Amino acid sequence: MLKITLTKSTISETPRNRATVHALGLRKTNRSVLQEDNPVIQGMIHHVKHLVKVEDVGDQVKTRKRLGKKAASAAPAAPKKTPAPASSAAAPEAAAPAAEKPAAAKKPAATAKKTTTKKKDS
Repeated sequence: MLKITLTKSTISETPRNRATVHALGLRKTNRSVLQEDNPVIQGMIHHVKHLVKVEDVGDQVKTRKRLGKKAASAAPAAPKKTPAPASSAAAPEAAAPAAEKPAAAKKPAATAKKTTTKKKDS
């Protein structure tokens, strides 16, 4: 694992360097992120080596520091329960009332607006 810290601002940097810093997960100066040590990350660090400081932290496990609303909402939701399928004898009876429902009544067509003209007093 690598601890990457953004030491200098990306102001006045090329858009490519800004995008690289952003892709590393760095948003503000003096903030750090933990990234896996692989060739892709090494290449990204090489492009912005003048902006970042890199430390090898070994096999440290990533942990979330903030456990607020976001952490609670990030938890997987319970699976939704689906109703059990009806037996084959009840299925035709259940489908019949649905087919007999009357179609929704159509809205009346919009009537043309009557225009009135004021008579001029002469």
